[in-house]
Amino acid sequence: MSLLTGPGFSQQVDTPVVRTLIQSPILTIDSDRVFNESAFGLRVASEIDAESAKLSAENRKIEKDLETEEERLTALRKTMNAEAFRALANAFDEKVQQTRLTQAAKSRALNDLVDQEREVFLDAASPVLEKLMRDTGAAVILERRSVFVSANAIDITNQAIARLNASVGSGKD
Repeated sequence: MSLLTGPGFSQQVDTPVVRTLIQSPILTIDSDRVFNESAFGLRVASEIDAESAKLSAENRKIEKDLETEEERLTALRKTMNAEAFRALANAFDEKVQQTRLTQAAKSRALNDLVDQEREVFLDAASPVLEKLMRDTGAAVILERRSVFVSANAIDITNQAIARLNASVGSGKD
């Protein structure tokens, strides 16, 4: 029973519990969670979702316009000679191919933007993670997915998200 009278039980009930960082030479982190759940990552996801929605709407409009043009071209086929129609059909096919290439490039650019934002995030996160490493006495932070077995106590993902939100925020500043 004397264990219950130690410092932890003599504190007032309404005193907030301050969780101290574990002191360990090895820490683990889930870098995907850090990016995706941080204010920075949430901003990036929101922006990418908005741009993806715009691109999808644009693609649907283009598809509808091309279908209308194809129907018009099909109707013209009955009134044109084969050589004239073939020229129009080839021009239409070229337009469709070029449109596909253009829209695919826009999609790739959106994916590239995610990669660029992740690089910006990692650059901003580096000093924050280095300080977290020093504060815990760690020599290394390992990617959690690369570790076969570890104690959950050495995972600093939540602490990293909190510190990055406090210091980097959404990254818009």
